[in-house]
Amino acid sequence: MKKIVLITGATAGFGEACAHKFAANGDDLIINGRRTDRLEKLSVVLKNKYQANILLLPFDVRDEKEVAAAINSLEGNWSKIDVLVNNAGLALGRDYFDEANLEDWNTMIDTNVKGFLYVAKAVSQLMVNRKQGHIINMSSVAGKEVYEKGNVYCATKFAVDALSKSMRIDLLRHGIKVTSINPGAADTEFSLVRFKGDENTANKIYDGLKPLSAADVADVIYYCTTLPAHVCINDLTLTCVQQANAIYFNRQQDK
Repeated sequence: MKKIVLITGATAGFGEACAHKFAANGDDLIINGRRTDRLEKLSVVLKNKYQANILLLPFDVRDEKEVAAAINSLEGNWSKIDVLVNNAGLALGRDYFDEANLEDWNTMIDTNVKGFLYVAKAVSQLMVNRKQGHIINMSSVAGKEVYEKGNVYCATKFAVDALSKSMRIDLLRHGIKVTSINPGAADTEFSLVRFKGDENTANKIYDGLKPLSAADVADVIYYCTTLPAHVCINDLTLTCVQQANAIYFNRQQDK
Protein backbone atom coordinates (compact mmCIF):
# COMPACT_ATOMS: atom_id res chain seq x y z
CA MET A 1 0.00 0.00 0.00
CA LYS A 2 1.37 3.41 -1.02
CA LYS A 3 2.66 5.55 1.85
CA ILE A 4 3.49 9.21 2.30
CA VAL A 5 7.04 9.47 3.62
CA LEU A 6 8.75 12.60 4.96
CA ILE A 7 12.54 12.42 4.91
CA THR A 8 14.65 15.12 6.56
CA GLY A 9 18.23 15.61 5.42
CA ALA A 10 17.33 14.07 2.05
CA THR A 11 20.05 15.84 0.08
CA ALA A 12 22.82 13.33 0.87
CA GLY A 13 23.76 10.12 2.65
CA PHE A 14 21.11 8.04 4.39
CA GLY A 15 18.36 10.52 3.57
CA GLU A 16 19.04 10.51 -0.16
CA ALA A 17 19.34 6.70 -0.18
CA CYS A 18 16.00 6.43 1.65
CA ALA A 19 14.41 8.71 -0.93
CA HIS A 20 15.50 6.35 -3.70
CA LYS A 21 14.40 3.24 -1.78
CA PHE A 22 10.91 4.47 -0.92
CA ALA A 23 10.36 6.04 -4.36
CA ALA A 24 11.44 2.83 -6.07
CA ASN A 25 8.71 1.05 -4.13
CA GLY A 26 5.97 3.43 -5.19
CA ASP A 27 5.66 5.71 -2.17
CA ASP A 28 4.97 9.47 -2.30
CA LEU A 29 7.77 11.55 -0.80
CA ILE A 30 8.15 14.83 1.03
CA ILE A 31 11.87 15.61 0.88
CA ASN A 32 13.54 18.11 3.16
CA GLY A 33 16.94 19.75 3.30
CA ARG A 34 18.54 23.16 3.54
CA ARG A 35 20.12 23.00 0.07
CA THR A 36 17.16 23.72 -2.23
CA ASP A 37 19.23 23.19 -5.37
CA ARG A 38 20.05 19.64 -4.27
CA LEU A 39 16.43 18.96 -3.41
CA GLU A 40 15.37 20.11 -6.86
CA LYS A 41 17.94 17.89 -8.56
CA LEU A 42 16.94 14.91 -6.43
CA SER A 43 13.28 15.52 -7.20
CA VAL A 44 13.95 15.44 -10.95
CA VAL A 45 15.88 12.17 -10.63
CA LEU A 46 13.19 10.51 -8.53
CA LYS A 47 10.39 11.60 -10.85
CA ASN A 48 12.22 10.49 -13.98
CA LYS A 49 13.50 7.19 -12.59
CA TYR A 50 10.50 6.04 -10.56
CA GLN A 51 7.61 8.28 -11.70
CA ALA A 52 7.30 9.23 -8.03
CA ASN A 53 5.14 12.00 -6.59
CA ILE A 54 7.50 14.39 -4.82
CA LEU A 55 6.90 17.46 -2.66
CA LEU A 56 9.86 19.67 -1.82
CA LEU A 57 9.83 21.06 1.71
CA PRO A 58 13.05 23.02 2.29
CA PHE A 59 13.63 24.22 5.86
CA ASP A 60 16.34 24.28 8.49
CA VAL A 61 15.49 21.78 11.24
CA ARG A 62 17.33 24.03 13.73
CA ASP A 63 14.74 26.79 13.30
CA GLU A 64 11.73 25.96 15.50
CA LYS A 65 9.36 28.41 13.81
CA GLU A 66 10.46 27.42 10.32
CA VAL A 67 9.87 23.73 11.09
CA ALA A 68 6.40 24.35 12.51
CA ALA A 69 5.41 26.59 9.60
CA ALA A 70 6.60 24.07 7.01
CA ILE A 71 4.84 21.08 8.56
CA ASN A 72 1.66 23.08 9.19
CA SER A 73 1.66 24.21 5.55
CA LEU A 74 1.03 20.67 4.32
CA GLU A 75 -2.40 20.28 2.79
CA GLY A 76 -4.65 17.45 1.70
CA ASN A 77 -3.06 14.02 1.42
CA TRP A 78 0.42 15.47 1.97
CA SER A 79 -0.50 16.10 5.61
CA LYS A 80 -1.27 12.39 6.07
CA ILE A 81 2.33 11.39 6.76
CA ASP A 82 2.67 7.65 7.28
CA VAL A 83 6.42 7.53 7.86
CA LEU A 84 8.87 10.13 9.18
CA VAL A 85 12.53 9.37 8.55
CA ASN A 86 13.96 11.78 11.14
CA ASN A 87 17.40 11.76 9.59
CA ALA A 88 18.88 15.27 9.58
CA GLY A 89 22.02 15.31 11.71
CA LEU A 90 25.78 15.63 11.64
CA ALA A 91 29.07 15.32 13.48
CA LEU A 92 31.52 18.23 13.58
CA GLY A 93 35.10 17.79 14.73
CA ARG A 94 36.69 14.94 16.60
CA ASP A 95 38.61 16.62 19.39
CA TYR A 96 39.52 16.02 23.00
CA PHE A 97 36.90 17.49 25.32
CA ASP A 98 39.18 20.26 26.57
CA GLU A 99 40.24 21.22 23.03
CA ALA A 100 36.85 21.11 21.31
CA ASN A 101 35.27 23.97 19.40
CA LEU A 102 32.17 25.33 21.17
CA GLU A 103 30.60 26.34 17.88
CA ASP A 104 30.82 22.71 16.73
CA TRP A 105 29.14 21.60 19.95
CA ASN A 106 26.32 24.11 19.53
CA THR A 107 25.71 23.12 15.91
CA MET A 108 25.50 19.42 16.80
CA ILE A 109 23.16 20.03 19.72
CA ASP A 110 20.97 22.40 17.69
CA THR A 111 20.70 19.91 14.82
CA ASN A 112 20.88 16.45 16.39
CA VAL A 113 18.77 17.16 19.46
CA LYS A 114 16.72 20.33 19.11
CA GLY A 115 16.10 20.00 15.37
CA PHE A 116 15.33 16.32 15.80
CA LEU A 117 12.73 17.24 18.44
CA TYR A 118 11.15 20.09 16.48
CA VAL A 119 10.48 17.82 13.50
CA ALA A 120 9.31 14.83 15.56
CA LYS A 121 6.94 17.00 17.60
CA ALA A 122 5.34 18.67 14.58
CA VAL A 123 4.92 15.45 12.60
CA SER A 124 3.76 13.40 15.59
CA GLN A 125 0.86 15.80 16.07
CA LEU A 126 -0.34 15.02 12.53
CA MET A 127 0.02 11.30 13.24
CA VAL A 128 -1.87 11.59 16.53
CA ASN A 129 -4.85 13.04 14.66
CA ARG A 130 -4.96 9.88 12.52
CA LYS A 131 -4.03 7.43 15.30
CA GLN A 132 -1.31 5.91 13.13
CA GLY A 133 2.18 6.49 11.83
CA HIS A 134 5.78 5.36 12.07
CA ILE A 135 8.67 7.53 13.23
CA ILE A 136 12.16 6.36 12.27
CA ASN A 137 14.80 8.12 14.37
CA MET A 138 18.34 8.04 13.00
CA SER A 139 20.73 7.42 15.86
CA SER A 140 24.14 5.72 15.78
CA VAL A 141 26.36 3.18 17.48
CA ALA A 142 27.70 6.39 19.09
CA GLY A 143 24.39 6.50 20.95
CA LYS A 144 25.20 3.17 22.58
CA GLU A 145 28.86 3.61 23.58
CA VAL A 146 31.15 6.61 24.03
CA TYR A 147 34.52 6.68 22.30
CA GLU A 148 37.57 8.91 22.55
CA LYS A 149 37.03 12.40 21.10
CA GLY A 150 33.36 11.61 20.54
CA ASN A 151 32.13 13.61 23.58
CA VAL A 152 29.25 15.86 22.41
CA TYR A 153 28.45 13.95 19.22
CA CYS A 154 28.01 10.82 21.33
CA ALA A 155 25.98 12.81 23.84
CA THR A 156 23.57 13.96 21.12
CA LYS A 157 23.07 10.39 19.94
CA PHE A 158 22.59 9.15 23.51
CA ALA A 159 19.87 11.82 23.67
CA VAL A 160 18.27 10.42 20.51
CA ASP A 161 18.32 6.97 22.09
CA ALA A 162 16.63 8.23 25.27
CA LEU A 163 14.11 10.34 23.37
CA SER A 164 13.20 7.43 21.10
CA LYS A 165 12.41 5.35 24.18
CA SER A 166 10.32 8.10 25.76
CA MET A 167 8.51 8.86 22.49
CA ARG A 168 7.65 5.18 22.15
CA ILE A 169 6.07 5.24 25.61
CA ASP A 170 4.26 8.56 25.22
CA LEU A 171 2.90 7.78 21.75
CA LEU A 172 1.88 4.24 22.67
CA ARG A 173 -1.69 5.33 23.39
CA HIS A 174 -1.98 6.65 19.81
CA GLY A 175 -0.74 3.50 18.09
CA ILE A 176 2.32 5.24 16.64
CA LYS A 177 5.43 3.16 16.01
CA VAL A 178 8.87 4.50 16.96
CA THR A 179 12.02 2.83 15.66
CA SER A 180 15.59 3.86 16.45
CA ILE A 181 18.16 2.94 13.76
CA ASN A 182 21.78 2.85 14.92
CA PRO A 183 24.28 2.47 12.05
CA GLY A 184 27.99 1.89 12.48
CA ALA A 185 30.70 3.03 10.07
CA ALA A 186 29.09 3.99 6.76
CA ASP A 187 30.67 5.48 3.66
CA THR A 188 28.70 8.72 3.22
CA GLU A 189 29.41 12.46 3.49
CA PHE A 190 29.36 12.01 7.28
CA SER A 191 33.13 11.89 7.82
CA LEU A 192 33.83 14.56 5.22
CA VAL A 193 31.48 16.92 7.08
CA ARG A 194 32.93 15.89 10.43
CA PHE A 195 36.45 16.74 9.30
CA LYS A 196 35.29 19.89 7.50
CA GLY A 197 36.23 18.89 3.97
CA ASP A 198 39.55 17.19 4.80
CA GLU A 199 39.23 14.21 2.43
CA ASN A 200 42.44 12.49 3.51
CA THR A 201 41.43 12.38 7.17
CA ALA A 202 37.85 11.43 6.32
CA ASN A 203 38.93 8.54 4.10
CA LYS A 204 41.28 7.13 6.75
CA ILE A 205 38.25 6.33 8.90
CA TYR A 206 37.51 3.48 6.50
CA ASP A 207 41.06 2.15 6.11
CA GLY A 208 40.98 -1.64 6.05
CA LEU A 209 37.18 -1.77 6.17
CA LYS A 210 34.32 -2.49 3.85
CA PRO A 211 31.87 -0.15 5.59
CA LEU A 212 28.12 0.03 5.26
CA SER A 213 26.77 1.97 2.31
CA ALA A 214 23.92 4.45 2.52
CA ALA A 215 21.85 1.98 0.48
CA ASP A 216 22.49 -0.76 3.07
CA VAL A 217 21.01 1.44 5.78
CA ALA A 218 18.10 2.53 3.58
CA ASP A 219 17.24 -1.13 2.93
CA VAL A 220 17.02 -1.77 6.67
CA ILE A 221 14.92 1.33 7.27
CA TYR A 222 12.53 0.38 4.49
CA TYR A 223 12.20 -3.15 5.85
CA CYS A 224 11.22 -1.79 9.27
CA THR A 225 8.34 0.12 7.65
CA THR A 226 6.96 -2.89 5.77
CA LEU A 227 6.14 -5.13 8.72
CA PRO A 228 2.55 -5.96 9.74
CA ALA A 229 0.64 -3.21 11.52
CA HIS A 230 0.96 -4.94 14.90
CA VAL A 231 4.77 -5.38 14.64
CA CYS A 232 7.36 -2.73 15.52
CA ILE A 233 11.15 -3.01 15.58
CA ASN A 234 11.94 -0.71 18.49
CA ASP A 235 15.71 -0.48 18.28
CA LEU A 236 18.07 -1.80 15.61
CA THR A 237 21.86 -1.57 15.44
CA LEU A 238 23.67 -2.49 12.23
CA THR A 239 27.35 -2.54 11.39
CA CYS A 240 29.61 -3.98 8.75
CA VAL A 241 31.00 -7.44 9.58
CA GLN A 242 34.36 -5.90 10.55
CA GLN A 243 32.84 -3.72 13.27
CA ALA A 244 31.66 -5.03 16.65
CA ASN A 245 30.52 -1.75 18.20
CA ALA A 246 31.50 1.92 18.34
CA ILE A 247 35.06 1.06 19.38
CA TYR A 248 36.23 -2.33 18.09
CA PHE A 249 37.15 -2.98 14.44
CA ASN A 250 38.95 -5.74 12.57
CA ARG A 251 40.83 -3.76 9.95
CA GLN A 252 42.48 -5.74 7.15
CA GLN A 253 45.66 -4.00 6.10
CA ASP A 254 47.10 -4.56 2.63
CA LYS A 255 50.29 -6.60 2.69
